[in-house]
Amino acid sequence: MSSSQKTTVNSTSQFKSKWGFILAAVGSAVGMANVWGFPYKVGQYGGAAFIVAYLIFIVIFGFVGLSAEYAVGRRAKTGTLGAYQKAWESRGQGGVGKYVGWLPLAGSMCIALGYAVIIAYVLKAFTNSMTGALMTVDTGAWFESFALTNYSVIPYHIIVVVGTLLTLLLGADSIEKSNKVMMPVFFGIFIILAIRVAMLPGSVEGYKFMFTPDWSMLRDPMVWIWAMGQAFFSLSVTGSGMIVYGAYLDDNEDVVGVAKKTALFDTIAAMVAAMVIIPACFAYNVDVNAGPGLLFVTLPKILQDIPLGRVFAIILYTAMVFAGVSSLQNMFEAVGESLLHKFKKLNRKVMLVVLCVICLGIGLHMEPIFRWGPWMDLISIYIIPIGATLGAISWFWVMKKEDLMEEVNKGVEKKHGALWYNVGRFVYVPLAIILCLIALFKQIAF
Repeated sequence: MSSSQKTTVNSTSQFKSKWGFILAAVGSAVGMANVWGFPYKVGQYGGAAFIVAYLIFIVIFGFVGLSAEYAVGRRAKTGTLGAYQKAWESRGQGGVGKYVGWLPLAGSMCIALGYAVIIAYVLKAFTNSMTGALMTVDTGAWFESFALTNYSVIPYHIIVVVGTLLTLLLGADSIEKSNKVMMPVFFGIFIILAIRVAMLPGSVEGYKFMFTPDWSMLRDPMVWIWAMGQAFFSLSVTGSGMIVYGAYLDDNEDVVGVAKKTALFDTIAAMVAAMVIIPACFAYNVDVNAGPGLLFVTLPKILQDIPLGRVFAIILYTAMVFAGVSSLQNMFEAVGESLLHKFKKLNRKVMLVVLCVICLGIGLHMEPIFRWGPWMDLISIYIIPIGATLGAISWFWVMKKEDLMEEVNKGVEKKHGALWYNVGRFVYVPLAIILCLIALFKQIAF
């Protein structure tokens, strides 16, 4: 990257405040993994015991994995492709590094294709909540009417992708501004819903399930494995997406400090979502382990039965649209910025429009759940775990230790040393490799 291009990145694509950065990063991390993934895994894998295991991994991954991705992005002053190349160049392997980043970058684009479909579903649910139609239908039949049909949510799909594009066209500043609105609204909405659910008869059993550990469950290796996978993907530590946000972070910021805050608020989002969904499912004696059906069949059925259910349905799906769009922003930004770095003559706005056209052109053919479901499984089994592992190895085993530590220690009051680096090298990297191997050989879609 030329010096003039570095200046462009720093002047037009930089977050203006630490909290603006944190909210944008939380917006990227918060999404379906928090709102339906976390609650149903809590329900399936031991309630409070799963939460304990999950929190252990969140602490580890937030401390080293997420902060490392922020650091390498800031050091490279660019996204995925440039960050990998610069990391490998420190060992004289730049020729290898310029290719390594393509797989995790492809993961960002591939997951964006399926994610846009899911958000289109959410937008349809929001619209039907606004009209009141969702309050009178058989929710199972309603969900199947579009989830099993080709080209069934096209208008919503277009609105989601084009709306996300519009929030990106002004650079990191627009991402920061939009998330300063979307993320506080998201948290406020879910807190309102949690208070309402707490008033439901029988909801107390859900809280007991969530907060009274059955420690014997921790003897089951799958509880730990699922908790680890959930922590990886909840924080978006995928070897790609968070790197680009690090590239827009000021040198005076402590990357470990902002990573910890990102992990904290991401965890709060997951817990608040669980405190809405799990007690509600216990109150109405419905299965919390329903995946996508949780948002589109189970919860609407519950909302139909409670006073002011239509209002709370509108609130719920508004929050979900915000969470989904903020995650999609990150996916497009990660791919767009990296391609701009690679192909320097491209125009940012043109590149983003092209990515959105590709997303729609392919995604419109993936709208039925029997297409986007296997697609998302494929990405989460192969591309994302491999990408996360490539990232972990690149930062802690390929990149020179002094280069990484120099970047990590910018803007800190007390320098990080051997503890931070060794946790990354000897704990975080092996865990990433274990998760990757389990995903590949057991065909588990995290």
